Amino acid sequence: MARGNIVHDAEYYLVEAQNEEAWAAEDQDIDARLAALREKHGTPPNIIHIMWDDTAFGDIGIDALAAIRGFDTPNLHRMRDEGIMFTRMYTEPACTPSRAAVITGRHPTRFGMGSVDWPLIFGGISGEEVTTANVLSDAGYATAFYSKWHLGDIPESYPHNQGFDEALFLPYNQVGSVWNVQGDLLNVAPGSAHTRRDNATEIDEHGLRGDGFVMTIDGKKDEFTREWGKPDPESYMAVDFESEKRLIEFVTRNAQEKKPFFASYWPNLLSFIAPPQPPKTLHAAGIAEALHRLDGFIGQLMDHLTELGIAENTLIVCMADNGPMIHNPPGYIGWAETIFRGGKGDFLEGGVRVPGFAWWPGTIAPGQIVNDIIHETDLFTTFARLGGALGNVPTDRVIDGVDQTPLLLNGDGHGRRDWVFIYTGDDLGATVKGRYKRHWIHEGPDTGTAAAFFDLITDPRESSPKLVPLIWQSGQWDRMLKRHLIWMDKYPNRPKARGIPFTGIDNARPETKAIAERLEDMRGRVPFDPLEFVEFELPEKYKVSLKVEGVD
Repeated sequence: MARGNIVHDAEYYLVEAQNEEAWAAEDQDIDARLAALREKHGTPPNIIHIMWDDTAFGDIGIDALAAIRGFDTPNLHRMRDEGIMFTRMYTEPACTPSRAAVITGRHPTRFGMGSVDWPLIFGGISGEEVTTANVLSDAGYATAFYSKWHLGDIPESYPHNQGFDEALFLPYNQVGSVWNVQGDLLNVAPGSAHTRRDNATEIDEHGLRGDGFVMTIDGKKDEFTREWGKPDPESYMAVDFESEKRLIEFVTRNAQEKKPFFASYWPNLLSFIAPPQPPKTLHAAGIAEALHRLDGFIGQLMDHLTELGIAENTLIVCMADNGPMIHNPPGYIGWAETIFRGGKGDFLEGGVRVPGFAWWPGTIAPGQIVNDIIHETDLFTTFARLGGALGNVPTDRVIDGVDQTPLLLNGDGHGRRDWVFIYTGDDLGATVKGRYKRHWIHEGPDTGTAAAFFDLITDPRESSPKLVPLIWQSGQWDRMLKRHLIWMDKYPNRPKARGIPFTGIDNARPETKAIAERLEDMRGRVPFDPLEFVEFELPEKYKVSLKVEGVD
């Protein structure tokens, strides 16, 4: 295995130095095993990544807790029994940052994607970023993306312009499901569909409403970019079903062609105005019902891989993108805290520690509970190694993800990180090191050393900060932070890409074309350039983010 000149965050090098000889020997063994697998199957392993929204740790994977909560996901529990359940799978605390992190292997604050964006974004992930799809495509993989992208509404941000061969995707999140007449009239998104009386200041509303927004895009690399369906509830509800159909077809086609493939399926999962259906779970509310349906597809996919004879050459990783939406949620979805305190938007464990599973029959030993830390950025580097593509990973920037192939193949105790930096937006909220955690944003007095130290084993809900018992750690935490910030100065953060939304769509509606036309029209009618805001980065203090009551 050649890690080459990949640049990791500073903390990695200290952990590597402590384990250098053991890791070198282990890597030789792993290289031999991966080579033997490639010779046996004729290709490097296929990789499927499935990531859904806003799920508390324990709602899936812990039988007793799932029973208490009324969740029913037998196929994910089968994945747990036949593979790995991670107990310390860390993510970013919200949708856009989490997706940006997992697809690039980098903390999103490094490239302007640290906050959740809403229609219209006028920007997104930069074409300068390198995704898993880029890395694996260059190694001969077929690549596909399906459903909730949420990484931008300008052409360079679209997944089929970010390395994926084909994509059916939403540039935004689930909010698009209610920006229509139904959402307007139901007061879920009042005023979003022009059903209210005429407004004398309508010219100003062009900047406040997503008029002409495109909910779903169908694209193929270097071929086409088209609007798929309409921005209405019916099209929204059809996206996941169409994505699952396409994923099965993609898997089948490449299996028949004996071509390795990488697919990301990040389902919409939920609609805030979904038509009522008879409940299939004891929980009966939105999140459990949606996960029950997704679980059925995951079981279908696992069986299909077996029928095609490629299950033993396919890794599936399934996980949530962040914790439950417990702050100001719609009441009928049914989110709740479980073991950990906090949820979506928080740097507490409940916001960033999620259910996660890995399945690779014959390679990953069954029935494993893995307690080592793994961060979602690690999937980028791990998938690159499995695909024989580490040489395609860029070396001019920090890659936060570390190679966790040893953890997958050898199990608990073989992880290669014992730390996590947890951002909320572009603010560093906390740092984890082993069983301990340090809050950088904290409550209470601060006389130079704050009561912001936690033992996650004895206090998993981070409710009892330790000052005197853990004050001996203060210097270590400060040094970790200094190294992290010094390294960030050495490799400076970059801005997100900016531009006009939905340009370059082959079948764009007049309303979509009017987004750019309206702005051009206003140029001669106001005493400033209405396009100036496109390049202006909003100061962090004005950005809307979810915070922990009593903590920030």
